[in-house]
Amino acid sequence: MYAIVDIAGQQFKVEKGQSVFVHRLAGEEGSSVAFDKVLLFADDNGINVNKLKNASVTATILGHLKGDKKIVFKKKRRKGYEKKNGHRQSFTKIQIEEITA
Repeated sequence: MYAIVDIAGQQFKVEKGQSVFVHRLAGEEGSSVAFDKVLLFADDNGINVNKLKNASVTATILGHLKGDKKIVFKKKRRKGYEKKNGHRQSFTKIQIEEITA
């Protein structure tokens, strides 16, 4: 059984017990979150796309962390212009607890 769910603007294929890194979510570690925007649901009976009004995915927040550092370097030749910036994206690790349709 799996589902394709929209979490914070991104689509993820999730199964029960799976851990996923998503964009930063509001909530404390150990708290439960529910996602109602289920786009597809598949089980032994087949794939359901249209009848998903009651479908939801429940997950537990395992922790908040930051990703690897990305370096942004800008330069214009012969102008003496150089600019260096870094960025670390904030992520939340969640574990899928239940998929209901």
